[in-house]
Amino acid sequence: MSSPRELRRRIRSVSGTAQITKAMQMVAASKMRKAQQGALAGRPFVYRLYRFQREATTRMGDFIHPLLEKREIRKRAVILVGADKGLCGALNNNLFRLAAAFDPQSTLFITAGKRAAQFIARTRRQLVAEFASGDTPRYPEARAIAACARDLFLKKEVDQIQVVATRFVNTLTQRAFCLEFLPVAEIKGLRIPGTRLEEELATDTTEALFEPSPEAVLSYMLPHYLDIYIYQVLLNAKASEQSARMVSMKNATDSAEQLIKDLKLEYNKIRQGNITQELLEIAGGQSE
Repeated sequence: MSSPRELRRRIRSVSGTAQITKAMQMVAASKMRKAQQGALAGRPFVYRLYRFQREATTRMGDFIHPLLEKREIRKRAVILVGADKGLCGALNNNLFRLAAAFDPQSTLFITAGKRAAQFIARTRRQLVAEFASGDTPRYPEARAIAACARDLFLKKEVDQIQVVATRFVNTLTQRAFCLEFLPVAEIKGLRIPGTRLEEELATDTTEALFEPSPEAVLSYMLPHYLDIYIYQVLLNAKASEQSARMVSMKNATDSAEQLIKDLKLEYNKIRQGNITQELLEIAGGQSE
């Protein structure tokens, strides 16, 4: 059984930990609200852009764009978007479990976020490029990542590029996913609201008119589509990270506060027992 002095020391130590986690929870909650607003605000536009991309690429006639070229997959690249810091529960582990499923010999990695780069280095996988990821994702950062991936594909250094990241669902739920990036095609790993199935698009014989031409429209649209795609991935990843960290810090604070209550109860029991023992000893001495 612990002594009262030891219990007091443990209570002070746990109280200090609870204050730290409470402060971190408040900071994470503030960042979380901003990150969630950014992730949710862009979804309607991204969904509409994706629907437009599918309609355009299935009606372009005989024109073939290099970003649409399907090749036999000998080598692939993965854009891995992870957190910058830890203390966010199982978020990074779930993400890296998906990334670890790719063959390290035939897979190149482009990372965003310090933890993603550390995972690639630790597992001795092939890292092509590493990009920083701040508290607020910026569109120029997304353009740089997308441009790096496009160059790999257009130079035929890889035959397929996929994205492994975390999708924000709500404050309590964040899901790791793997989605298609290049060649530009249907996104099969995520159901986009309002998007018609590929079978419906293939059987639709409605005439489509491109002005000034399919070449001009697709050459302009596809690079912008890929940039915005990555930007939305970064926004979702950051919203997921901040949400997971806020929940993790809240759980840590609650656990610390419960432990403090248990320690105080044990301390009071020992203290009361010592007082009772002293009273019995005094009463026994008086009776003698």
